[in-house]
Amino acid sequence: MPRGYISIGSNIEREKNIFSALRALERQFGKLQVSSIFETEPVGFSGDPFYNLVVGFDSELDVKAVASLLREIEMEHGRTHNSHKFSARTLDLDLLLYGDLVMTEGRLQLPREEITRYAFVLEPLAEIAPDLQHPVSKQRFAELWEKFDKSGVRQKRIPLS
Repeated sequence: MPRGYISIGSNIEREKNIFSALRALERQFGKLQVSSIFETEPVGFSGDPFYNLVVGFDSELDVKAVASLLREIEMEHGRTHNSHKFSARTLDLDLLLYGDLVMTEGRLQLPREEITRYAFVLEPLAEIAPDLQHPVSKQRFAELWEKFDKSGVRQKRIPLS
């Protein structure tokens, strides 16, 4: 059964949307492995800070079915089809990894290039899967995070009630 990892982000009613998304994902996939939540400044635009985290899950579903479920959950949380990449959002769910699958088909790209590009994706992924290897570079996520250029990274772990 493949292990998948999803990046979750929100900067509109972020606490409400993050916890609602976690409940929806748990209904679909069962027990989740959940990283810490990080408050991060928006990248590529000005706006309210995001809450970001990564969850791990197990599923026997086809990767396209998983991606479709994530889009449905986003839409249920007020996301629109025409929302821009660099804009405020109620909920953003990105499938980062699905087993060791490497593919690009339409908007579905595995592994997501955001893993090595953005601290708000790599740090929580390295937290919950430090010894897992990137399917392409074969480097451990803990090693990738250790080598990541953190100058200019503006994010912090936040305690939630």
